[in-house]
Amino acid sequence: MTCRIGELRNKEVVNMKDGGRLGFVSDVELDTAAASLTAVVVYGRLRLLGLFGRDPDFVIPWCDIELIGDDTVLVNWQPPEPPRQSGVLTRLWEKLGL
Repeated sequence: MTCRIGELRNKEVVNMKDGGRLGFVSDVELDTAAASLTAVVVYGRLRLLGLFGRDPDFVIPWCDIELIGDDTVLVNWQPPEPPRQSGVLTRLWEKLGL
């Protein structure tokens, strides 16, 4: 099966580990030296209708892609841990031991 990048952008990405929908393929990463596709990028979700920006993008390495179907891309991907918040309330909760 052959697939163009334009067709790849219309496919939804589903994580096989938890069954979660990550979004649609938004971009790809290419290695120009090796002439190969290295990763697909799914843009992060919008925060409050886009007024507060968006969540970080998901960059899924090519080796984690299991299957590219007609409508979906199945991936076996473990998302990275989100960074810890270091706000005032977080520090207060940590000091209180809650």
